[in-house]
Amino acid sequence: MSASGFYAAQQRPPAARRVADVTLVRRLQVLHAAHRRVYGRPRLQQALRAEGIRIGDRRLRRLMRAGDVRAHGRRRYRVTTDSRHDAPVAANRLARAFAVKQPNRVWAADITALWTTEGWLYLAVLLDLASRRVVGWAAHPTMETTLPLAALHQALQRRRIRRGLLHHSDRGVQYTSARYQAVLHRHGMRVSMSRKANCWDNSVAESFFSTLKTELHPAVWPTRATARAAIADYIERFYNAHRLHSTLAYCSPAAFEARLKAAV
Repeated sequence: MSASGFYAAQQRPPAARRVADVTLVRRLQVLHAAHRRVYGRPRLQQALRAEGIRIGDRRLRRLMRAGDVRAHGRRRYRVTTDSRHDAPVAANRLARAFAVKQPNRVWAADITALWTTEGWLYLAVLLDLASRRVVGWAAHPTMETTLPLAALHQALQRRRIRRGLLHHSDRGVQYTSARYQAVLHRHGMRVSMSRKANCWDNSVAESFFSTLKTELHPAVWPTRATARAAIADYIERFYNAHRLHSTLAYCSPAAFEARLKAAV
């Protein structure tokens, strides 16, 4: 290159594409931080589209690498279902019909475990299948029946339900217990349970737990109290209110429920 050509190149303004890339990288970093650094490529793409910015997959991948924008990885796992009991087991009435049109028609219940330096913390949730909203949850240091009962009581306090709501869970000892079943019966709920050793029969709850464990950090909590506080913040302030859900056409559970109510 000649000296004149070099100096001309130095004085030439940056290409429009390069300027746009720098702007998009900064916007991706802001969006990623605003959503707790948990969003991967599909949700970041949807967040940009909500702002009127269209971007292809290849370009988005490149800009995410340039901006060091990454989602979080998976966590350690523990089995929480104990079906070795003689309590009555309900049939699988849900039969994987996860597409529910209105809230408070079907709730899915499940239990998972999160590791802390003080030991395991067990989390029970109830999800409304229409909106994927967490309607009730509880976190205890043990997996006794009081754990899912606390989540159920919270859901019943928060939601006004009609008789006939379908409650779906696994066939673990907590959900088949007489105490838990008595509360379901008292509120006129129908009971459905997954088949033995078949996690796909309750895949919506399993998917929620996978998301929660991926997006919560650190990998090991210092105490159960800090883990519980983080769960409360994640569910109440982020997941229900703001997190974009692919099954809901990238709406949050709260926004999707509002849309359903407006359509009635």
